[in-house]
Amino acid sequence: MLSFIEVIFYVAIAVLSVPVFTFCLQVCLAMLPFKHESRKATAQASVAILIPAHNESSSILPTLLSIKGQLGPNTKVLVVADNCSDDTAEIVKRQGVEVIERTHATNRGKGYALDFGIQHLTKNPPDVLIVLDADCVLEKDTISILVSDAMCHQRPIQALYLMQSQSHASLKIKIAEFAWLVKNWVRPLGLHRLGLPCQLMGSGMAFPWHVIKQVNLASGHIVEDMKLGVDLAKLNLAPRFCPEALVRSQFPTSEEGIKTQRTRWEHGHIGMIVKEGPFLIGQSIKHLNLKKLAIALDMCVPPLALLILIIVGLSGLGVTFSVFTQQLFPWLLPVVFLLLVGAAVMLAWLKFGRSILSFNTLMMAPFYVLAKIPLYVKFLYKRQSEWVRSKRDS
Repeated sequence: MLSFIEVIFYVAIAVLSVPVFTFCLQVCLAMLPFKHESRKATAQASVAILIPAHNESSSILPTLLSIKGQLGPNTKVLVVADNCSDDTAEIVKRQGVEVIERTHATNRGKGYALDFGIQHLTKNPPDVLIVLDADCVLEKDTISILVSDAMCHQRPIQALYLMQSQSHASLKIKIAEFAWLVKNWVRPLGLHRLGLPCQLMGSGMAFPWHVIKQVNLASGHIVEDMKLGVDLAKLNLAPRFCPEALVRSQFPTSEEGIKTQRTRWEHGHIGMIVKEGPFLIGQSIKHLNLKKLAIALDMCVPPLALLILIIVGLSGLGVTFSVFTQQLFPWLLPVVFLLLVGAAVMLAWLKFGRSILSFNTLMMAPFYVLAKIPLYVKFLYKRQSEWVRSKRDS
């Protein structure tokens, strides 16, 4: 007979195995050779690039300049200056770009700004809507690639969206940059190898107009991009990853901005796992929907630091019980999980991350993980539930 503790331990192992094996499989698949797709020209498609901007006067000009060189005859740019107290709108106007202003005392957040912009575009809707953050820069041909894929597949398309740090950035920012790369490049690429969808990442998103009109964006959800991707997956319109289209942004340079950004992302992600994860997995299995299941499993992989902390905690309990019971199985299974995740992280670093951080810096990652414990504890008693803009500059 299994003891009560053994039953609980088996349940914990079973639950933990889902994100562990999902993460490891994604990384391993990303190691496979990548074949670039051939694309047809879509010169006739009308395109609108929607940029929500909240006090972005210091960062929006490079964004607009990176777009201008890629604009076709049927492409327009619309900036939503949302609850701005700076001169964002004036800067945009001086560039000859259309800007509309929105002010609301309580409905604050990117989702409301996007909804406001879409309502404005409804008067003359485009074939494809591209959403871009106001602090992002587009690499060459990104717009044409996104439009081509959106028109070809008639579903949401997500560009490769990378956050980068400055050359003199601190160790924890370099590690955060690598973790972002794993989340936004390595893991989606692994799913893409199997023809499976990815999460929306917040910037560099392209939608056929008939798709984006099916969802409600007017919310202040702190991870509106992930929520939108899940909502679309429920409609059998899960996003497709497009690694050939590249969007870049910079991590905030202020400590306050970094802390705000990280709290918003990670509390929002954990909240989505708790609220949507089990239901979405159950629905996808019930309807035998592989794409919806892929989105659900990917979403249920917690932030990498949290995943490692959970495995380490369970490993500690397992080793303790192993000593008392004089048995290796099942108590040491979490240690196996830790080795698997560690090996996957090393693989990701070897192929994708060596330009970001050295091996010695990577070996400092455990201290970075430990430093994030207060952030996760705070989720239990004071979770962030409202959208707060990150302070970018120090």
